[in-house]
Amino acid sequence: MKKIRLVAVGKLKEKFYASACAEYIKRLSRFAEISVVEIKDRADGITAESTDVLAALKGYTVLADLGGESMSSEEFSAFLSDALTKNDIVTFVIGGSCGVDDRVKKRADKRLSFGKMTYPHMLMRVIALEQIYRAFTISEGMPYHK
Repeated sequence: MKKIRLVAVGKLKEKFYASACAEYIKRLSRFAEISVVEIKDRADGITAESTDVLAALKGYTVLADLGGESMSSEEFSAFLSDALTKNDIVTFVIGGSCGVDDRVKKRADKRLSFGKMTYPHMLMRVIALEQIYRAFTISEGMPYHK
């Protein structure tokens, strides 16, 4: 089975974010084995968080990054399908409120922008999981994507 990992800085505290993430993880489970790795917010800053993120990375790595490539949902679906065909694991990374340092950016196989706007990093988890789910429904020809 295809494996997707989401490595994210911070613990979901708001129930509405946790509920939305749980729903998309449940939906995704029919397409792939999905796991979420939470990296502790570190008081000693972005360097320490990035070190922890680097230690958690496995497989092909996609970093959510404002400076990354923009894709339509259809392009993202094709990209994800190709990445999962060529790799055992695809790991998505969402940094903390201050982002990640250059070591994580250099380690990423792909830097992906979810738009020019800035989102709270906790909301970004929901957005990423929804887009991953949407990508699978597109590739499977399901009616979710309109």
